[in-house]
Amino acid sequence: MNTLQEFLNANPVDNITEEVVISDRFKGNNGELFKFKIKAMSNEDFEQIRKKSTIVHTKGKRQVEVDVQKMNNDIIIQNTLEPSFKDAESIQKLGCVTPDEYLSKVLLPGEIAELSRRIQQLSGFDRDMDDLVEEAKN
Repeated sequence: MNTLQEFLNANPVDNITEEVVISDRFKGNNGELFKFKIKAMSNEDFEQIRKKSTIVHTKGKRQVEVDVQKMNNDIIIQNTLEPSFKDAESIQKLGCVTPDEYLSKVLLPGEIAELSRRIQQLSGFDRDMDDLVEEAKN
């Protein structure tokens, strides 16, 4: 490859995946750490998640707020391949109704933040969530 154009053509960004360890809590019977299989967000996925997580208050002075928990949950639910947080049988088994409820039932808050951060990194974001929140407000 001699040009950036050739590189881009040979390396499309769809189907970028990675296996990641997010916590020492996830161990099998043999002591081996379980890995989460994640995928990079597409531009369309990120834009949809950003819009769903943005709240515009129009009473009085216009204010824009980002629901960080909603954003993190949606990033994880849409971009974690294994395990599937959308698996109906698992959701029902734990008495949950939605993938968000299931996610909150099986992961600790720090694990949710870490898994979301890893998906964001794989998607090309090298800034932290505070920077993304400020970007989403604008």
